[in-house]
Amino acid sequence: MEDKRILYVSSEVVPYLAENEVSIMSYDVPKMVNDLGGQIRIFMPRYGNINERRHQLHEVIRLSGMNLVVNDLDMPLIIKVASIPKERIQVYFIDNDEYFKRKATFTDEDGKLYADNDERAIFFAKGVVETVKIKLGSGYYSCTRLVSFIIAYLHETLLQRRSSFSDTKIVTSVYAQTFEGNLDMELINKIKFDGVPHESVSVLELPNYENLIKASVENSDAVIIASENLSSSLTKFIEASGKPFLPFIPKEEYPEHYTNFYKNKVL
Repeated sequence: MEDKRILYVSSEVVPYLAENEVSIMSYDVPKMVNDLGGQIRIFMPRYGNINERRHQLHEVIRLSGMNLVVNDLDMPLIIKVASIPKERIQVYFIDNDEYFKRKATFTDEDGKLYADNDERAIFFAKGVVETVKIKLGSGYYSCTRLVSFIIAYLHETLLQRRSSFSDTKIVTSVYAQTFEGNLDMELINKIKFDGVPHESVSVLELPNYENLIKASVENSDAVIIASENLSSSLTKFIEASGKPFLPFIPKEEYPEHYTNFYKNKVL
């Protein structure tokens, strides 16, 4: 991992949000990369339940201020940054009052998914892409949760055309099912708004969790199975995809297996 540039994109990261399978992994893997000499940066949304004062977030003025188009609407982008204590890892936060000011992550007080979760994911992914273009340059994406499939599509439509990003790879971490039901049925059209052909996103005509993961896998360069209890249907899909994949690895075995996977299957 020495000197390799890896951008880790996640919806949840400790210590900024509560511990769960995704947020813990999104801390442990970047820490491992950092400890092995890699150049790691993390991106996550700036949800309203993140305490900015406690975690010492501050706005990056020169990266903020642009508008991103989501479903034909201009939405202002705010970029904030903080460092994980003791780890020397920078975390960039994608912020927008309309999408992220609410005091929760994905569901309301009744446990119902927010109706605009799809647009929030699109905005977040676009914010990551635009910030990478301006600030961080080319490298590797490691993506988790809902944003991974959108990052993959945006990479193809917005970054691949730039020669400096031609060697960038996308590695998607797949977790056990994290929500029931469907996202907005118009998601496929919102993705196509950015020039993505229908055949590339046809699986999203039914935007449930499994189809989102399938779309992500199809548009990634490699896959990591991050949950021990991943469904058999998704496991079989990943195995049959032809993509390099890393089976589930216990935490104590991360360094050896993840390093070998990146060096031998991704680079």
